[in-house]
Amino acid sequence: MRRSTPRGDDGGADPGARRRRAAALAGHRGDQEAARALAADPDPAVRATALAALARMGRATQSDVSRALADPDALVRRRACEVAGRLAASPAGPAVGVQALARGLDDDDGAVVEAAAWGLGEHGGRAAEPAVLDALARVATSHPDPLCREAAVAALGAVGDRRGLGAILTATGDRPAVRRRAVLALAPFEGPEVDQALERARLDRDWQVRQAAEDLLDG
Repeated sequence: MRRSTPRGDDGGADPGARRRRAAALAGHRGDQEAARALAADPDPAVRATALAALARMGRATQSDVSRALADPDALVRRRACEVAGRLAASPAGPAVGVQALARGLDDDDGAVVEAAAWGLGEHGGRAAEPAVLDALARVATSHPDPLCREAAVAALGAVGDRRGLGAILTATGDRPAVRRRAVLALAPFEGPEVDQALERARLDRDWQVRQAAEDLLDG
């Protein structure tokens, strides 16, 4: 049986789907005007796609990302965190304030928290601000979602500031995926506490954790 196409109020195909497609195409065609118009669309999926389109063509501004980080819909906020992270790695990208991005670490939606942590990690040492490090450490050690804890631990390792080391060491006692990420996050650090954590990880019951520790100790 042929699947029916979602219908809009006008009897045609779903208008939201049409606008999402238009936003995606604008990014591929370099049509900034169309993408920017759709960035204010009432449909959050369209707004998220339009922001990604602006980023694709190198036209996303600090204002675009900051506005999306404060969007009422979690889908848009998550996309904004992802875009902010990608722009951080681009020399030509706008400088999105890490404080604005760090607010995503307190989001009620776990996917936003995870994306915010990833985005901060992409900023590297530029995210080494006390309030940001404190927020990452809080997520890394106490967030109920293990994916969020894992992302925050990875971000602390990417930032590489010693003020985040305590949280990384705590995470070496978390569940296997977080422990493995914590071991990898120890790479920028030195000291007896780091050596002791790696030696413990070398005997971990999870083989991936053991392998990560072996790689660092023998590297």
